[in-house]
Amino acid sequence: MTTALEIDATRRHRAGLRVQRPAQPMVPSIEQLLVEGGDGRIALDAAGGVNKYGCPPVPDAGLIALGSSTASVISGPAFAAAERLRYRLVQAAAVEPQAVTYARELQRIRGELLQLCGVADLSGLEVVFGASGTDLHLIAGQLLGGSKSLPGLAVMVDAVETGSCVPAALAGRHFSDRAALGETVSVGAAIASGPAMEVVSVALRDDDGTPRPADSIDAEVTALVASAAAEGRRVLLSLVDVSKTGMIAPSPACALELRRRWPETVEVLVDACQFRIAPATLRAYLQHGFMVALTGSKFVTGPTFSGAILFPAPLARRFRGRLLPRALAAYSVRADWPQHWAAAGALANSANLGLLLRWQAALEELRAFRAVPQAAVSAFLQNFGRAIRHRLAQDPLLEPLSVPQLERGLQMVEQGWDQLQTIFPFVMYRPDGRAAPRAMNREETQRIYRLLQDDLSAQPEVTHGYSGCTLAAARYQLGQPVACGRRNGVPVSALRICASARLIVEAATGGGDRTARVLSRVTAALDKAALLV
Repeated sequence: MTTALEIDATRRHRAGLRVQRPAQPMVPSIEQLLVEGGDGRIALDAAGGVNKYGCPPVPDAGLIALGSSTASVISGPAFAAAERLRYRLVQAAAVEPQAVTYARELQRIRGELLQLCGVADLSGLEVVFGASGTDLHLIAGQLLGGSKSLPGLAVMVDAVETGSCVPAALAGRHFSDRAALGETVSVGAAIASGPAMEVVSVALRDDDGTPRPADSIDAEVTALVASAAAEGRRVLLSLVDVSKTGMIAPSPACALELRRRWPETVEVLVDACQFRIAPATLRAYLQHGFMVALTGSKFVTGPTFSGAILFPAPLARRFRGRLLPRALAAYSVRADWPQHWAAAGALANSANLGLLLRWQAALEELRAFRAVPQAAVSAFLQNFGRAIRHRLAQDPLLEPLSVPQLERGLQMVEQGWDQLQTIFPFVMYRPDGRAAPRAMNREETQRIYRLLQDDLSAQPEVTHGYSGCTLAAARYQLGQPVACGRRNGVPVSALRICASARLIVEAATGGGDRTARVLSRVTAALDKAALLV
């Protein structure tokens, strides 16, 4: 792989200039940096060279990325953007401390992120960076705090729909054996002395995978918050927009009402880590006084592990003087926080270059997406949904998991592309002789998920003639299986096929023919799933 430094050296040589060989840089390779600055989930498997989500640290042009609800392999343009930034880091290493460079570059990214989100004009808006969405929940829980006599309460939707590590993070416990900055920690151990925040969860789906009525979810959340408020406890309410299977819960109207009733007790964290929200929706959440967690690694398709919490001015003023446990130094460095926050002063003045480069890559994708007209985004998503629903309806072995219409009810928000479904979960069935097809269990679904990413053209039991061979050879990355109840007593999971910013940009920059080609790859992924079943 040719690096930016090598390219520069070649250009100088061709121009007849003396090639300046820099001293051995104190900056690791880009491949190494992209898997640093995160917990154990980002580490590469020694055998396969991929992380827990099946992604290598370099582009894989042969893999068709349709799993942005979990993670996406870094694209060529995003990798190049990260490499250009690394080149600047190498140059700066000769003249200034790494922490200085990191703080300046991260401040630049902070500003560009707000610009691309359409909220840079909101006065007093502050940004705190974190390695992952889970880290963001840890930070939010620590900022809310509590007391020894009255520990706080965190109310969230079930972890199946958000992340298995989120409850531990909200409770202030280490959720991996490696913290974001590389320190070895004990899973489940509290990061600070004193009582941990209590965490309760609310189910979004019934045991058969059917979505629960929104009114029932809201009523359960309201009862939990009301009980805690009556006891004088502080409450952190996590509103997911959207969940792993594409739901919003509790309703924004419910969260607004709870904040109105108990303004000094309830804080709302909008878990928008999927980043499937339009700028107008994000602005509305912030204007209502909610903090919003985003990541660049889901819909935006940046490399795994890049998070940020946006704090509206009232919350920023409330939290900026809050002191946090020293153990948070295993997760954050000073420049990740606004300089005038007390939390920043207690952290090491060092750098998380992996986080920096992953955000740089994510912004490369987000910048391209923001250049697509909103009408074109909506048109593609409508065609995307129509193609998937039509294909699933044709196959009795592929059953779509019901996803409610996305309703937010936020004031000041016009109908936009984020009202359209972008995550399409489905359960698979396998033929069972003369009996009705039976649901594939979770282990079988996991195996299909892995096989979809492999070239199976050399396996005769999979291929059936030329068309079967061609289909088996294609490699598809879908969203990891999500547990969704039982079918006839069988515990099942749903695979997810997802729209992403990268797919939309690809379709929008090539005209009608390009859109058709993108959609043909989407339906072909379902064809291969059916073939494997």
